[in-house]
Amino acid sequence: MCDSQLTQIRFWGDDERKWEWPALPDPLPAPVIDNHCHLDFAAGPNAPTPLAALDKAASVGVSRIVQVGTDLETSIWSAKFAAQDPRVLAAVALHPNDAPEVAEQGNLDWQLAELDRLAKQPRVRAIGETGLDFFRTEEARRGFQLESFEAHIELAKRHGVALQIHDRDAHDEVVATLKRVGAPERTVFHCFSGDTELARVCNDNGWYMSFSGTSTFKNAPYLREAMQLADPRLLLVETDSPFLTPEPVRGRPNAPYLMVHTVRRMAETFGRDVAELANSLTANTEAVYGSWETGLDGDA
Repeated sequence: MCDSQLTQIRFWGDDERKWEWPALPDPLPAPVIDNHCHLDFAAGPNAPTPLAALDKAASVGVSRIVQVGTDLETSIWSAKFAAQDPRVLAAVALHPNDAPEVAEQGNLDWQLAELDRLAKQPRVRAIGETGLDFFRTEEARRGFQLESFEAHIELAKRHGVALQIHDRDAHDEVVATLKRVGAPERTVFHCFSGDTELARVCNDNGWYMSFSGTSTFKNAPYLREAMQLADPRLLLVETDSPFLTPEPVRGRPNAPYLMVHTVRRMAETFGRDVAELANSLTANTEAVYGSWETGLDGDA
């Protein structure tokens, strides 16, 4: 079903060596959950199918995922995939970089209505990824991003699900928007990219911080400093695969099984036992998204 609907992408150019998938890392001593990935994207000709990617991840302790939509098509795909596999929950949204074009075409309202419909499904547990991105969107079109972001916030609150935020070069504006319109009870800064100042804001407001492979990069000590300041009850972990591959395999395609490297680096940063950290991250993730055991197709 889902394996035949992949979107093939190429984002490493023509160097075929970049398509070599890293070896399996040593398994974690306790399972963790990848709370943000894109299995609908296939990084290169040798990419595993979504089901194979889940099996590979489970073999090293990444037992469950949240599959995230970035437009209406991938949101529909994500919801269908989650309805059929007990290891998967879904998030649905229009990506902030796509929102201006959707709005300019006059399609924002009906696509938001379709997301509203998808959000009623029992295994759709988040609205995301949504937010603001001032890196790729010029100032003249940012009003459309804001309109879309506010509508997504309302969807999350209406359905009582989590909100997954994409925040790039827009920390102050994202925080101001959440405070102005009211953040959902469970708000997640996906691929946390802020410093200790943003970490303090998240602590003060009970907003979750999800760290990706970027937190392992040598040139990102500010992320590890923010991580150390974060309330441990608000910590999550993700891949954002097939993007943001962690060290020591940076530069290759990413997948949920490689999140092991990020978790181990997090434990090193905190000076914590890996199993203890993994159990804490799992408990936090379940607090955000609920149980993976309910809402499957065929449930009574």
